[in-house]
Amino acid sequence: MAANYNAVGAAGSSPYGSGDPYYNESTGFITPQTAKKRTNNWVKIGVPVLIIVIIGAVVGGVLGSRSSSKSEGSKGSSSSGSKGDPAAASSVASAKLEIGRFATATNSEYLMPIYPSTTNTAAFTSPTFAKSALTWPKDPFQPSNPGPTKVRPERPRLIAPQYKWQTLPNLIKSDPYLQGWNATIFGNATQYYNLQPVKYFLDGDSGILDNAREVKMRIKAFAYTFLMTNDTKWVDRTWAELQNAGGPQFGHDDDKWNSKHFLDTAEFTAAFAIAYDWLYPQWSDAQKTSIRATMIKYGLQPGVEQFTTSAGWWKNKITGNWNCVCNSGLTLGSLAILGDDTSGIAEQLLGYTVPNALEGCAQATVDDGTWAETANYWYFGSTGHAEMSSALLTATGSHFGLLDVNSNFYKTGIYHMYASGPTSLFDYGDHGPNKFSATANSMILYGDQYNHPEFTLFQREQHDAAEPWSMFWYNPAVSGAFWDGAPLDHFFDNDLDQWASMRSSWTDGNALYVAVKAGKNDGLQTHNDLDVGDFVLDALGTRWAGELGSADYRSPNYFSSGAQDADRWKYYRKMTEGQNTILINKANQNVLAAPTVKHASSGTSQGSSTVLDIPKDSTAYWTADITSAYFGVSSVKRGVRLLNGRKQVLIQDEIASQQEVQWRMHTNATVSIADSGTSATLTIGDKKLEVALLSPPDGAKFTTSDAVRFLSDPTPPVADQPNPGVTVLIISLPAGTYNLQVLFNPQWSGSSASDFVTPPSVPLDNWSLDSHK
Repeated sequence: MAANYNAVGAAGSSPYGSGDPYYNESTGFITPQTAKKRTNNWVKIGVPVLIIVIIGAVVGGVLGSRSSSKSEGSKGSSSSGSKGDPAAASSVASAKLEIGRFATATNSEYLMPIYPSTTNTAAFTSPTFAKSALTWPKDPFQPSNPGPTKVRPERPRLIAPQYKWQTLPNLIKSDPYLQGWNATIFGNATQYYNLQPVKYFLDGDSGILDNAREVKMRIKAFAYTFLMTNDTKWVDRTWAELQNAGGPQFGHDDDKWNSKHFLDTAEFTAAFAIAYDWLYPQWSDAQKTSIRATMIKYGLQPGVEQFTTSAGWWKNKITGNWNCVCNSGLTLGSLAILGDDTSGIAEQLLGYTVPNALEGCAQATVDDGTWAETANYWYFGSTGHAEMSSALLTATGSHFGLLDVNSNFYKTGIYHMYASGPTSLFDYGDHGPNKFSATANSMILYGDQYNHPEFTLFQREQHDAAEPWSMFWYNPAVSGAFWDGAPLDHFFDNDLDQWASMRSSWTDGNALYVAVKAGKNDGLQTHNDLDVGDFVLDALGTRWAGELGSADYRSPNYFSSGAQDADRWKYYRKMTEGQNTILINKANQNVLAAPTVKHASSGTSQGSSTVLDIPKDSTAYWTADITSAYFGVSSVKRGVRLLNGRKQVLIQDEIASQQEVQWRMHTNATVSIADSGTSATLTIGDKKLEVALLSPPDGAKFTTSDAVRFLSDPTPPVADQPNPGVTVLIISLPAGTYNLQVLFNPQWSGSSASDFVTPPSVPLDNWSLDSHK
């Protein structure tokens, strides 16, 4: 069965980033291509995963949704499944193998799961952890008084203790996901084995983070494959990678792991910790001494300096990926060598990292679950948080509050699900560097630990699920479909973010998806854009309105300040004009913006089937007063609404400005504007989207431009990255008072003009669930 999950995307033709022939590194957009045939293949994660803004074309069909209800659920302790009756467990295992994976592939244009169109399957039931299913036995290590320096007596002690290794082969036989992931990990390990050790490359201010994460990714695969095969060639290959990363040819001897950019140091430390712990019996005393000495000199000792001097700015209650990644790497390194370390540095560090992570990392989600940076930085931060939590649990028997000191942390699983559209994330702000070993597999751990099986069920279908952590975080007792009872809409109201996610289906790759944000322009750790009112739009398997993503991280002063006059806001991709929102006087928004929002939903939820029928009155809307984001205006309000059974989208803006106004949207589509100027056809491949101005104010017409700065803009420290293939759809108006209603009509397969509605004109303050019937 594992043979059905062959990976695609070998080195040099990667579907994840700069190796992808469709990926445009300078824009962050996907070049439109003919949609790939839907085959029964699964992609592997053996290459850099750079998930950023994606716009392109994919095939699919229009599906709807039926109403049902299910509450969001709440945090709780996971009820780990028991072995139950052996005959019952065997029957469950046979049924799982017969059903196989729910998604048929992830090698679609956007590497998103492709679900079959079916109404008749008993497997698509409510998410749960079945008590009678075959799953992990209870951990025999149950200390009555756990402490960070009191570790389990046997190895491995990090993330994958021995009792799980002993159980894993039987679970692989009974679970199609574990089978597929195991085969992919073996395939990845083989690919890495044949590569030269990671070559040192200092990438400006981003340091050697790519190097560190790639080394970590490789070592995880090598160590896993050895422990599954006992073939010592994997130990030898791991040793070669360790010698390279700690050897004289790698970096500079005084600071080989670049502690000035401590993320690099932390990730190298984690990589060496995994190698030391997972392969512990295979190392000679001399090798252990070498690994420990390297880790202490270049990882743990600089870690102590981070905590005891001013060097470690990230320790100062910074809530975000830096705190999570740095504390996690130092924790794994310290736990790995406890008992062998005669210097005392490992014990010393654990006295710092655990309490510091409780104050910083564990607070990285606000009370609605939104990650405090961006949807892409969630990957880095949640991976660090999950690795540290898991390592503490397995090594000491406790996470010491890391999973529950923030009572709302579990909601970050909800956040990630709703930030994920049919094509890609609502990827506002910076998207970050290459991901390599950073995945969304924290969702698998969180699903089990928080008793939210829908998190596990959602992530297990994704292209990045196949890697060693998943093999041990996954609870095979999980069953059901994540979408059964899942509301189509969710609103996130913390004033830091204030965003909405609205869709027509969870399982249709062609579904309509709109995400829109207000929120603050500061407080996001200098990873945000000046983008109040920004939105993305998916339909027909394509992203029509998308993000440009990060500018060049090596650009001068890119991260130095978020003040109104900061150089960061002179780069096009960070400026307001580089976003899908209203631009006033061709000027940036106010960094001190404090919008207010209102919203409502008909409460439509998806049922167990992937084939759905959305009621005509199913709708959702979101409105925001974004006046505070602008200078020289009396009022600016934006509203987004789903119409006609979630087949159309209305974006309405009410503006009273003393200065010139622009409505802007970035797209990869070819744009054809009608002679009247009040409608346009957007085309990507064989897909079309009609855009119309309803009751246009005098002089309101669509125009287009390239995605380049105005000649009147302040000059940035260095030139902008180009954005080839990106068109800006624009409405330009002089100072005045306007009601701009822009209607988006995706040209659904089999639809005709009579299938679309023209909504009435309703002031935003009067919007309600019934206002547009």
